[in-house]
Amino acid sequence: MNNSLAGKVALVTGGSRGLGAAIAAALAQQGASVAITYVASAEKAAAVVAKLEKTGVSALAIRSDQGDPASAGRLIDQVVARFGRLDIVVNNAALAIQGKRIDDPEIDNAALDRQWQVNVLGVVATIRAAAPRLTEGGRIISVGSGLGSRVGFAGTTDYAAGKAAIVGYTKGAARDLGPRNITVNVVQPGVMATDMAAGSADKLPPSFMDTHAINRFATVEEVAAVITFLAGPDAGYITGSVVDVNGGFTA
Repeated sequence: MNNSLAGKVALVTGGSRGLGAAIAAALAQQGASVAITYVASAEKAAAVVAKLEKTGVSALAIRSDQGDPASAGRLIDQVVARFGRLDIVVNNAALAIQGKRIDDPEIDNAALDRQWQVNVLGVVATIRAAAPRLTEGGRIISVGSGLGSRVGFAGTTDYAAGKAAIVGYTKGAARDLGPRNITVNVVQPGVMATDMAAGSADKLPPSFMDTHAINRFATVEEVAAVITFLAGPDAGYITGSVVDVNGGFTA
């Protein structure tokens, strides 16, 4: 630990597994107290909290469904009630419904609507709820996707569009919150070996990795390191930006 985030409080949505758990661990290693959210994995969330607390920081798991935008205010209230402040928000929770073209007669419109609810409206609701409560110089970082900048194959229209929407919202929020020195950025990872990716990796075209300059998946640690940098004291002049961590997929 180098304690660059000592005294700070971070919220990581979808922090019970995969990239979210890695982000929570990286922030804790810098000394931040961390709240994570989960929907169904209470046991996994408790394990993440226990691991974080072993580093010497305070941690909390909160059950909160990002697909219900009305819950965002309650979530922020719980974090502030427990820790007394909120400095960093990482919007990580997401769904990935991919594989079918929009003209496929068997497309699952209900699932795609749920994806929009979680990936866009839920993120927007969290940012809106957090913004008035964030401290001066706070940080908002949303996890996007390289597909938000480059749709490299068919069957991912709604997912890509949702991630692109977050980029636009981020740029607007950066303007709105700049007077308080709050930075707002998007990190766009490449494909990672996570539970969420496992559900869509088999739908990728065989040539997909050939579209990357570096022909491998990203690691969650690589992505978490960039997010932690943006959350830290050296990133105070980076805002409204999109940072790609996708091996050159968007190059």
